[in-house]
Amino acid sequence: MPDIKKRETTEWIKAVAASYGKRVGEVAYIFCSDEKILEVNRQYLQHDYYTDIITFDYCEGNRLSGDLFISLDTVRTNAEQFAGNDYERELHRVIIHGILHLCGINDKGPGEREIMEEAENRALDMRGGTGARQSQE
Repeated sequence: MPDIKKRETTEWIKAVAASYGKRVGEVAYIFCSDEKILEVNRQYLQHDYYTDIITFDYCEGNRLSGDLFISLDTVRTNAEQFAGNDYERELHRVIIHGILHLCGINDKGPGEREIMEEAENRALDMRGGTGARQSQE
């Protein structure tokens, strides 16, 4: 299990959500392996690839609710691949990525990845971390 400062992280997530006019409801964080996230990706999304996070959105109105499956294996790999990113910073980036999805930000369409990265960087700045990561694309 990752060593996360729960109170500090919860307050940060609430602040990020509030900046989008949202409040945090029931959000579950399921930390898992690459194999488990691949299984979830295949079973529920019909995607046959590894990923760092899968977000299931159960939001109602302005109340955020969802399940965030996070592959700690992929988080560690990504932290090693992107210069200047340590494991903890990368984990916080992935957590807030899921929260931003629940806030309505997408990253699959044209130009959306850049919007998501900008939102991630703003959120990480709110945490006080220098968690910006540059895309390799």
